[in-house]
Amino acid sequence: MMLLSVLQANASVMDVEANLRTIDDAAQRAAHAGAGLLLTPELFPVGYAPLRLHAELDPATLPGIRQRLADIARRHKIGLVYSLPALSRPAAVNQQETAHDDDAQQTSAGNGWHITATLLDASGVEVLNYAKVHLFGPEEHKAFVAAQEPPAVVDFNGIRTSMLICYDVEFPEAVRAAATRGAELLLVPTALSAGFDNVPQVLIRARALESQLNVAYANHSGHEDVYNFLGGSVVAGPEGSLLAAAGEGSALLFAEVGTEAVKAAREEVPYLRERRPELYGQWQDRQG
Repeated sequence: MMLLSVLQANASVMDVEANLRTIDDAAQRAAHAGAGLLLTPELFPVGYAPLRLHAELDPATLPGIRQRLADIARRHKIGLVYSLPALSRPAAVNQQETAHDDDAQQTSAGNGWHITATLLDASGVEVLNYAKVHLFGPEEHKAFVAAQEPPAVVDFNGIRTSMLICYDVEFPEAVRAAATRGAELLLVPTALSAGFDNVPQVLIRARALESQLNVAYANHSGHEDVYNFLGGSVVAGPEGSLLAAAGEGSALLFAEVGTEAVKAAREEVPYLRERRPELYGQWQDRQG
């Protein structure tokens, strides 16, 4: 078992100092509570404003931001998930590697931007990276490029762990891709606007149930740029139970997650084992 913490907060667009202070404070509080991991919202260190980020964010600042986030994890001895833009490369950012050292050497000319998430261990070392596959809305499509690589899975504190970002989790295929690779815990930084209450209240629990894994979903709160965020961050268990939930305002959630409940759910109703992907492929080919 691991105590997981989820940050829900209001970021300041392009105010990295303020946002890192918020993450630092949350990491300190989470570590003091005994949490092994802090999950933060989508693009939180720079704020969620796709068009402004694309126009104003200097790629040369990214390595320094990443280093400061690694220092937060290291000082508080806690795992950390953060989300930042990253310039795309011929090889997608989605493996157990440190994939950001050359951000400062690249320019945006000829390169698209991905929305990425990074998992650090308690010593500040990157253990998993993921780039967002499903972009939402016209602003994201103008500012970013959709990635193509599936979610990878690593062992984190004894739990098989994977990541998606925001809109990705609304596609059952994306969550199932993580589950069939062995994921027992799915970490989802998000930036969900007000008016989409059914996503955290219904859909996240359904995704956890149908793929029988823990799902943690960290959202912004309040107003940023032109966006009003819902809040409503949640942690759902592998049988669809609600382990933790936030309201509209800032919050730091805690939930116990582990492998035993995942194993029990998958044994009781063997969705993953009894899938018939070869048949589904035939169905797809026969459409129309």
